[in-house]
Amino acid sequence: MSYLSFLLFVFVASFTPGPNNIMAMAFANQYGLKKTTTFSFGVGFGFFIITLTCISFNLFLTNLLPAIQLPLTILGVGYMLYLAYKILTSKDGESKTSKNDRNLFLIGMFLQFVNPKGILYGLTVVSTFILPNYTSLFSYITASLFLGMVGVASTFCWSLFGSILENYIRRYRKAFNILMAVLLVYSALSIIWS
Repeated sequence: MSYLSFLLFVFVASFTPGPNNIMAMAFANQYGLKKTTTFSFGVGFGFFIITLTCISFNLFLTNLLPAIQLPLTILGVGYMLYLAYKILTSKDGESKTSKNDRNLFLIGMFLQFVNPKGILYGLTVVSTFILPNYTSLFSYITASLFLGMVGVASTFCWSLFGSILENYIRRYRKAFNILMAVLLVYSALSIIWS
């Protein structure tokens, strides 16, 4: 496995703007960093569950139809290229949250089950990087924990540096989007080449 491709994909998919990170930034502005930390842990826990679910789903499919591994890899690479395109063409647009939201841990956890970016990210990272290279339950749980911790780290960074990142991203949005898109395309192409 190309660890560089894996880490680049995880970094770009986790730290670029998406529902988790934009909500973390908005919650930090609305509720403060301490309360937003519970949202970050909720995101991490939710993504841990999503990753294990994706592993189970993929294992079921690959055991049922071994020929499905190539289409899943192609789907993963295709999604990475699509994500690069969406990042490159994204516009400004912040989501605002309701002041009635109180249990940020549960909000963060349940967001993962309706977050298309998170679900597709989970399916992509599992089918492209984890299942082709690992076979033990321990490695699946370790990978899920790692990805959950990355989810906590990315949302915490966005909440911690929310106002700073918001200003820089607005000012340098085009350059930021180009860099993130290029890194995703590199990651997708290295999967095909390996």
